Amino acid sequence: MQAQVTEIKYLSGKGSDDAVEWDFFCTKGSKSGSWNTIKVPSCWETEGYGTYNYGHDKNKANEEGLYKTKFQIPADWKSKRIFIVFEGSMTDTEIKVNGKQAGTVHQGAFYRFKREITSLVRFGKSNDLDVKVSKMSANKSINEAEREADFWVFGGIFRPVYLEAVPNEYIEYTAIDARHTGDVKADIILSGNLSDVEAQMVVLDQQNKVIGKLSSTPAAGKKNKISLSGHIADVKPWSSESPTLYSASISISRKGKMLHTITEKIGFRTVEVREHDGVYVNGVKMMFKGVNRHEFSCYNGRVISEEEMLWDIKFLKANNFNAVRTSHYPNNSRWYELCDEYGLYVIDEANIETHGTWQKMGKCSPENAVPNDDEKWLNSIIDRGISMLERDKNHPSIVIWSCGNEAYGGRILYELSKWLKSRDKTKVIQW
Repeated sequence: MQAQVTEIKYLSGKGSDDAVEWDFFCTKGSKSGSWNTIKVPSCWETEGYGTYNYGHDKNKANEEGLYKTKFQIPADWKSKRIFIVFEGSMTDTEIKVNGKQAGTVHQGAFYRFKREITSLVRFGKSNDLDVKVSKMSANKSINEAEREADFWVFGGIFRPVYLEAVPNEYIEYTAIDARHTGDVKADIILSGNLSDVEAQMVVLDQQNKVIGKLSSTPAAGKKNKISLSGHIADVKPWSSESPTLYSASISISRKGKMLHTITEKIGFRTVEVREHDGVYVNGVKMMFKGVNRHEFSCYNGRVISEEEMLWDIKFLKANNFNAVRTSHYPNNSRWYELCDEYGLYVIDEANIETHGTWQKMGKCSPENAVPNDDEKWLNSIIDRGISMLERDKNHPSIVIWSCGNEAYGGRILYELSKWLKSRDKTKVIQW
């Protein structure tokens, strides 16, 4: 039987060139105090609302943007779980569907987040979506990292918004380690503890020809993660000069009945850091010729079209650059897909800038836990790092993870490394 796939319905545009208008109210600054319309995605300042601020401005406008739109749910989604997904919103974001709040307020501008709305939506009727976005965060560590930083401070829903429908039992995400030798390991994270579930991964080349399969060993009982491993023969390694991509179709089933399938683009490549030597990609010592790149448009602020992304990539490639750092925050998810496709090595950086960490926390190591009053502060930082890792980990273009611009490593680096190896959030912040 054919497994169910994840279905997507966009409520906004995907970028600056196809934005969708929603109703909008800005609480302070230009064009404030009355309802109008605004493009989504957008930064409200570039649409004439609110107040422009730079990160080093001492007195920043603490504005709020109120958004309204309506949407319908496809009839065939009735038996599925439904989520609303925001790819990026600046910054504290509260979501209501038909007057009821969907989950907790999200904090942090540059991270994908989702809220389940299955019990809140109405089938066969129009649904109301209300979103409140606060330009400044109620979280001090977020303001220090992204509101006080050395770049322009914007407000608004600046990346796409969409609905996502999945089966009741589904794959939450995958973590695929595909080496240039053809050796593959994959963790398939399930939505809760599912009983008697098996998994399979089918790898296809660019002509959609099956070149290999991996299957889990059938096992009874409940599980929240299935691990696969094996070897795929005759693969072409991914590198900046030969960015060969494959498709991995991952499915879960129970007693022969397919439950859910997703597809990931993967590249076979191996990254090593050799002590006192350098970074090796696929066994070859690498010289990185790179740039720091802000995700910024002089016309649309943080909202970037695919055309603008491609211009940057082609300009870099034409001038013999092979690497880019996402200073100082995770970029639009489409950027990484294009780096995979065109061949750019990426340093993916979380926006967890931690100036003064050493004064706040003292010695920071597995043997020295932080004071209790700093634990909430630290958890917020690590949560943002995990959000980056969880979204981006399967991109072959990413060769280095960064814990933030001018960030103190120590405890943060240790915790993120521990999570990346285990894929288990419950293992974070346990000493």
